[in-house]
Formats: sequence, C-alpha cells, structure tokens
Amino acid sequence: MTAPLDTRTPTRLPRRIPVGLVILAAALPMFMATLDNLVMTNALPAIRLDLDASIEELQWFMNAYTLAFASFILMSVALGDRYGRRTVFAVGIGLFTLASAAAALATDPTQLIVARVVQGLGGAAVMPLSLSLLAGAVPDARRPLAIGIWGGTAGLGVALGPLIGGAVVEGWDWNAIFWINVPIGIIAIPLVLALLPNPFGRRQRPDVLGLILAGLGVLGLVWGIVRGNDAGWDSAEVLTGLVGGGLLLVLFVLWQRRAAAPLLPLGLFRDRSFTVANVVGLGFSFGMFGAVFILIQYLQIVRGYSPLGAGLATAPWTMAPMIIAPLAGLVAPRVGTRLLILAGLLFQAGALTWLGLTMAVDTPYSEMVGPFIMAGVGMGLVFAPSSTAVLANIAPADTAKASGTNSTIREVGVALGIAVLTAVFTGAGGELTPTGYIDAAIPAVLTGAGVVAATAVASLLLPAGRSVATRAVEEIARESDAPAEVAA
Repeated sequence: MTAPLDTRTPTRLPRRIPVGLVILAAALPMFMATLDNLVMTNALPAIRLDLDASIEELQWFMNAYTLAFASFILMSVALGDRYGRRTVFAVGIGLFTLASAAAALATDPTQLIVARVVQGLGGAAVMPLSLSLLAGAVPDARRPLAIGIWGGTAGLGVALGPLIGGAVVEGWDWNAIFWINVPIGIIAIPLVLALLPNPFGRRQRPDVLGLILAGLGVLGLVWGIVRGNDAGWDSAEVLTGLVGGGLLLVLFVLWQRRAAAPLLPLGLFRDRSFTVANVVGLGFSFGMFGAVFILIQYLQIVRGYSPLGAGLATAPWTMAPMIIAPLAGLVAPRVGTRLLILAGLLFQAGALTWLGLTMAVDTPYSEMVGPFIMAGVGMGLVFAPSSTAVLANIAPADTAKASGTNSTIREVGVALGIAVLTAVFTGAGGELTPTGYIDAAIPAVLTGAGVVAATAVASLLLPAGRSVATRAVEEIARESDAPAEVAA
C-alpha cells in the first residue's frame, strides 16, 4: 500500500523493498566517506616522499577536505530540503567519486589539495543526508535497528581506515587509497536512485551569503595559523588571515540573526545541552585529531613502522570505539550523558599526556599499547553520548540542522587542531626526520592533551541525570514521522 507523492514531501516508496537493501544503499556511501579520513592520515608519509610535500602541504591535504566538508554540510542539508535529499545525496556521491579519481591521478601537491576540496564538498552531502534518508525509508519498528547498523558501519569505516590504508599503500601505492573509492561510488549511485525515496523539506532559498561568510572566515583563521611560523605571526599575510577570518565570522553571526532562512539557526544555542555538547565536539576534535596527525607520522618517521605496521599498531585505538560506543549508547539513558562524556574526555587527556611524556626515538610498542587502548575507550565514551546530548531537547523538525551544526563544528575542530598542533611542532623546530621529530612532537601532543582536559572541565556544564538522555532517545525515535513502506 502506498500513499500519493506530492512535490514537497514524498513519503512512500513506489514498491516494497527489503530493509537490508535500504540500509546498504544509505550506509555504503557513508562508509566510503568515513573510511577516507584515516586512510589518508596513514598515507601521509608516503605521499610526502612521492610528491616532495612540505609539512605545510601535508596539513592542507587533510584540511582542504575538512574545511570544504565543514563549510558545506549545512548548505547540503538546505539543498536537500529544496531539491530532494536523494538527488543531492547522489550528486554528493558522484562528486566524491570523481574527486577521488582526480586525487589518485595527482602528480603534485596542488592538484591533490584541489581534489581534496572537491571530495570535501561531496562528503558534506553524503554524511548528513545518509542518516536522514535512512530514517525516512524505514518503518518505525525497524528504525532503531537500522540506525544502529548505520552507526556500526560508520564506526567500521573509522576502525578499518588505518588498516586498509596501510595495506593498500604498502601493497600497491598511495594513489590506490583514492582508487578504491571509485568502484564503491559507481555501485552506490544506482543503488541510491533505485532503493531510496526522494523526500523534500522546507523549500527555502539557500543562505549563500552565510555559506560564504562562514567558509571564508574559518579558512582565514586556519590559513593564518598554518602560515604563522613561516611568514611570521606579525606579517601582513598572517594578520590578514587571522583578523579577517575573525571579522568574517562575526559578520556571519550577525547575518544569521537577520537572515530569513539562516544556514545556522542561532536559536538552537539557547539550549544548554546543545551548546555545551558542541563545545565538547570542538575541543575533542581539536585535541584528539590534531594529536593523531602528529602521532601517525611519529610511528612511521621515527619508529620506522611501515604504513600497514602503523595501522596495526594503532588498531587498539581505532577498534575500541566499535565496542565501547554502542555500550555507551545503551547506558546513557540510565546514567545521563554528562558522566560518560566527562569520563571519556579524561581518558583521552590522560592517554595523550601518557604518550607525550613517554615518546622517544626508541619507545617500545609495549609502552604505547596502554595509552592507545585508553584513548580508544575515551573516544567511544564520547561519540554516542555527545550525539545524544546534541539532540536532547531539539524539536524533530530541527534535528537535521542540529546534527549538521554539530558535524560542522567537529570538522572545524579537526582543521584547527591539525593547524595549531602543527604550528606548535614547527615553532619548536620540528623536522620530518627521525632525529628532528621527537623534541617538537612532545609539546604538540601535550598541547592536544591540555585542550582535551579543558574540554572535560567544560563538559561539567552539561545537564546531569537520566532525563536528558531519555528525551534524546525519544526525539531520535520520532525524527522522521513519515516512514516509507519497506518490507521487513
């Protein structure tokens, strides 16, 4: 039985489709996008040697993607509402796939950076719309299971990223980490078009000015931080980036207060749980992923691990969240989100401090396993509860923008963390050599630990108790009030 489609909110698929196929269509592109982040991180030393890239260019290999992703994610949600979420989702997959091929063919750092920007634009459409489409295409009774499998797929992409990246780089070449996306994208697009509905949301004019102000503002800040040590912190180039970026972000906030259809509804920040959870996302991403950027290269440049060896060495870190995050999600309704997030952040701060204080040219792996596990457990304790806290008091109609805002802020944290911690590294005289790396890497990692510790203090402002977590679960369950007719 199907309901008639209208031009605004198609709510039924034209035929009965097995839930497993719907999950596959929504989750496969998302797996491709999540896999790409840590695959890239593990391949950086090999790319540096092949393209003769500087440490500044290594940052842009990561930040070009991250900034494009962060800048466009809210716009992609708005475009999905206006032109159809499946349509924008499929376009995002196509962009990501084509950009992956371009990245694989890159012969110099500039070409790779440009390809990563386009990848980020594609990924910004894939990540938020994937969950939205899945939630709207699965019956209420099946939705928790479907979302759980979706989340597990995302976690699997993160966990397997270093291992797959290491194996591919070692067995073939760094270019192959991008080629593997191409067949996935080619398979995913027809699956999406055939199996998923194409719902619309509020047809509002996209906030293009907000997109420009926010994107250029964050880019200016990151550019100034990245160029600070080389160009001089008091140089016109750096001051223009830092001051200009800050002013653009102020203008962005002022514009959002008066825009008819703002990119970022500022009213969401009236909710304390939403606001503090986003502070947690920013600080967590800043400290942890900035430190990962430093530590992955330490394993290969200083300790002499192969790409695959580095992936295997960090497996206790990347695999732990797959086990801990689902457990934390189950416990959160009983104990509240604050306790879990605080514990997770303290675990991570302790792990980074431990690593920073024990890093040496000859540090045995046995001394790194403990903090790797500790960091992984900490990440798992933060992932699910922080997502719950973000949506705790948000109305169902605003969950897409609230989730998109959180993703944007976390990605900005990644970009700033990599930029700032690398600035600490280069400012301390760090070099990408076995003898010139350690003394500068230690203060960089400890800086990351300090940021995560400060974030743990900020997390104490989260509402305590069971009610917040319970309401969040109820809101997520009601996120889509128009499921499609899908066969079990």
